[in-house]
Amino acid sequence: MDESSIRPRMVKQLAIIAGALFALVLPAPTQSQQSTVLVPASVFDGVSPTLHNDWIVVVSGNSITYAGPNDNAKIPPGARRIDLPGTTLLPGLIDAHVHFFLHPYNEASWDDQVLKESLALRVARATNHARNTLLAGFTTVRDLGTEGALYADAGLRQAINSGIIPGPRYLIASKAVVATGSYAPARPSYAYETPLGADEADGATLQRVIRDQIGHGADWIKLYGDYRWGPDGSARPTFSMEEMKLAGETARDSGRELVVHSSTPEGMRRAAEAGAKTIEHGDGGTQEIFSLMRRKGTAYCPTLAASEAVESYRGWKKGSSPVPARITEKHRSFSAALASGVTICTGSDAGVFTHGDNAHELELMAEYGMKPVDVLRSATSVTAKVLGMESMIGRIAPGLRADVIAVSGNPLADVSALRQVRLVMKDGVVYRWTETPRAQ
Repeated sequence: MDESSIRPRMVKQLAIIAGALFALVLPAPTQSQQSTVLVPASVFDGVSPTLHNDWIVVVSGNSITYAGPNDNAKIPPGARRIDLPGTTLLPGLIDAHVHFFLHPYNEASWDDQVLKESLALRVARATNHARNTLLAGFTTVRDLGTEGALYADAGLRQAINSGIIPGPRYLIASKAVVATGSYAPARPSYAYETPLGADEADGATLQRVIRDQIGHGADWIKLYGDYRWGPDGSARPTFSMEEMKLAGETARDSGRELVVHSSTPEGMRRAAEAGAKTIEHGDGGTQEIFSLMRRKGTAYCPTLAASEAVESYRGWKKGSSPVPARITEKHRSFSAALASGVTICTGSDAGVFTHGDNAHELELMAEYGMKPVDVLRSATSVTAKVLGMESMIGRIAPGLRADVIAVSGNPLADVSALRQVRLVMKDGVVYRWTETPRAQ
């Protein structure tokens, strides 16, 4: 048996072993065969512009069976009651752009993580990242590339789904796909051929590489539509229009969707014309480009938090002058996106910054001009629809999965309330519950 067939199995085994070791020190989540009645102060259902007061939510098994006024509820016999005074109950949050196999760049550069950290170490870190993200109230994520950690995300997903480790619903893109010679680590920087952070492909070989990703378990196909490979280090398109369309067709033939990293107007245009479901970053996006995306049904994941994190690592302190050009550009492009009416989904690029701090993206979306109710919709029902999961998650309604969280305060008035997580339930299992102290 050759090495290429052994390596993926070893990756999966490492993820499961690391998860098993971690589970030895993590208390088991609260599980019950009983129905559960959640009694918050108010409920945000994922869609409505206002909170529902005096609502309760009943959970049986892994599903919501009732969500509505307390006085109309039929409580199953023997149901346990979880009182959540002073809280808002809402659907579990979604982050459609994370990297569980990366950690903040001020701890170790991207190159050092790819070239110097062992696969076992990266899997162990990813196990912690999955737990921290779930406990922060993000019950579904889309991981858009292992960045040199091969197919380890498939093993991590298996460990989460098997209950070996706690983690959110986990959609994966595995190694991602780049045009030959365009991605990092930069080859001229080293005296040897370095491992790459993604799979290289061109022309007709795109089909083989994409099908290989699918064969290894990818839920989404990620392409880098442009990258910093211009003569002066500027971002330039990488794949031709024909290549981009071929990638999109190959992904959709398998029932999957294409997601494209792009920060240039031309790269974004090609991605939208090729039918990409989402475009990530979009720093150079114009109102014209975002309007094209809206017409084509392509959503925008802005990754505001990652941009601010990178600039802070370079010495910028938020609120100080001068404001870095990248941040000014991000404000401009996000404003253009809002004006265009393009669908904006929640994608933070966590991994560039700390996993579990994903709510910072939502705070920035509000700071950059999005109404708080639209921020909450984006992080729940809107992104669930973009991911094709609207019949499962993203709203509080009977028949949907019991992915719900409770936070102190009112996030419609202050998005930062999403940091005050009191309850996390995924698939009807309670992973976090902070009870209100009883009066003496």
